[in-house]
Amino acid sequence: MRRGAAALLLAGAALARAQDSAADPHAAQPERPTVATHAYTVAPGWIEVESGLQFDRFEGGQAFSTPTTLKLGLAPRLQVEATFAWIDLGGAAAAQGMSDVILALKWRAPGRLPLLGDFAVQPAIRLPTGADSVGGGRRAGSIVFVSSNHFGPVELDVNLGLVTRIGASALPLQGWWTASAGTNVAGRLGWALEIYGYPGTSGADAAAPLVGLLTGPTWTVHDWFVLDAGAVVPVSGPQPHSLYMGLTWNIGRVWGPPPNPAPSR
Repeated sequence: MRRGAAALLLAGAALARAQDSAADPHAAQPERPTVATHAYTVAPGWIEVESGLQFDRFEGGQAFSTPTTLKLGLAPRLQVEATFAWIDLGGAAAAQGMSDVILALKWRAPGRLPLLGDFAVQPAIRLPTGADSVGGGRRAGSIVFVSSNHFGPVELDVNLGLVTRIGASALPLQGWWTASAGTNVAGRLGWALEIYGYPGTSGADAAAPLVGLLTGPTWTVHDWFVLDAGAVVPVSGPQPHSLYMGLTWNIGRVWGPPPNPAPSR
């Protein structure tokens, strides 16, 4: 994936197995493994971690990374999260170190909206905390608009996002889009499929447009612990070939009153 923009996406989409998990705040709500995010949030006072391994092969080199997102529920329909990774670049631009840290809030609108279904807004800021060789070196801000709908056993998550550099060298807004679907296949086995794209940009930081396709299985070991694996392939443009594997773990409640049966979504 395009590393700078993909990080700002705070990678992931919900699978259908998670669509009714709100009655149990200890149930994992994976945003892994896809680029898209879903409209749902961790219950207030509960913490969830998503982490994985990813190997990218692109023209002239390869990259290994450990994308990790920590999520904490702040209030009903509101969560805060932090995303970071260790990155090891091979090839001509060999380097390694910690990535920039991305902080984000996700707020979900109460109730379901016509056509949009469950709707959320997720603003984020990337802080230039990473190693010089792998970090962006500049602050950047983004906002993602999220629509999640259920069609029988399938959940469809659609994202539209905008990102810009913050500061004197700010860039015009750049966009991206994603459409991700997930469903149960059999028992605790699920499957994710996503297509996403970035329009091209011009200027000093010009980048060619790309479209990528991601797919792979998921396995719900426990309601609070989900594994995933799969591959990303280019449809058009400079999208690297990627392999990934990872987990989503709802660790539990860290503050607040004990849970009650009322839905938190």
